[in-house]
Amino acid sequence: MQLVIGRIGRPHGIRGEVTVEVRTDDPETRFAPGASLATDPPGTGPLVVESMRWHKNILLLGFTGVTGREGAEALRDTMLVIDSADVPPSDDPDEFYDHQLIGMSVVTVGGESVGEIVEVLHHGQDLLVVRRGADEVFVPFVKALVPEVDLAAKRVVVDPPPGLLNPDETV
Repeated sequence: MQLVIGRIGRPHGIRGEVTVEVRTDDPETRFAPGASLATDPPGTGPLVVESMRWHKNILLLGFTGVTGREGAEALRDTMLVIDSADVPPSDDPDEFYDHQLIGMSVVTVGGESVGEIVEVLHHGQDLLVVRRGADEVFVPFVKALVPEVDLAAKRVVVDPPPGLLNPDETV
């Protein structure tokens, strides 16, 4: 599975540098000079990082072979990706990557099937988007409501309060 670690934005200056919207928690490693980055669309890459610097909290990258503003403009909106297999597992037993959770089955503490995780949203509060047939429900990803995540079994156990999984249910 491909994971997006950045999106190339507008050119910066006339020497081929581009702005990058960072989508990784380790930009210093992922975008280090010499790093070869796969792209989406794939035909744009791979791109080899020649230079990296921060300018007013914006990441600027230069790529080998991209020497002018026109070349940098041609890269706009290109996604920089890595393979999920290249992401080391977390040392924290309560920390999970989105790609690990997507596709997992969801059951209640009583063993009732709830559905499947189809997305993880990060809007202040992490939310698991669980498909239940034709509907989707949002489950806050907190220990009180999600007491167990079993990566090996590809299963998440939820302990929902009344009304969380069935919005039509009266509380």
